Amino acid sequence: MKTDQAAIANEARRRLVESGGRISQDLGLGRIVGQIMLYLYLREKECSLDEICGELGLSKASVSIAIRQLESLGLVHPVWKKGDRKNYYRSADNIAAALQQGLLAFLRQKIHTAAIELDHVGGMLETAVGQQGAGADTDLKFLHGRVKRAKELRDSVGKVLESPILGLFLKP
Repeated sequence: MKTDQAAIANEARRRLVESGGRISQDLGLGRIVGQIMLYLYLREKECSLDEICGELGLSKASVSIAIRQLESLGLVHPVWKKGDRKNYYRSADNIAAALQQGLLAFLRQKIHTAAIELDHVGGMLETAVGQQGAGADTDLKFLHGRVKRAKELRDSVGKVLESPILGLFLKP
């Protein structure tokens, strides 16, 4: 009877960990990040890197990289055990708040990266259209207009993400 219950619990964990990996991958965070986050969230106690690697069948290097990413998002925390040299980790205490803040930080970083490229390409197109004047190629003018609109959208989204009102909605 107890082994049936353990088997059900293990299957439930396995399915949720895989689902977390797929969702994380869809969000652009990578499959392993989601798998580790769910794995730790579904564990009562902290886990060592070796335990995570063994349980999920992942390399130590990939787990270590994913753990650092999860730490930077505030989704996992290191746990130190006196007299033990292994690295242990646990999920954030308030996973909902950590997810909100972590995903918001992730989104801000992605928008910032896109903004740099938009500014660079926008400047390049602005120069090209300015040099050609009225004789600029139709495709060049179209592309220039689209990039200008994308920059306006980026600026609007940036204002929303930095809004104090958004902070009120995301308070735990």
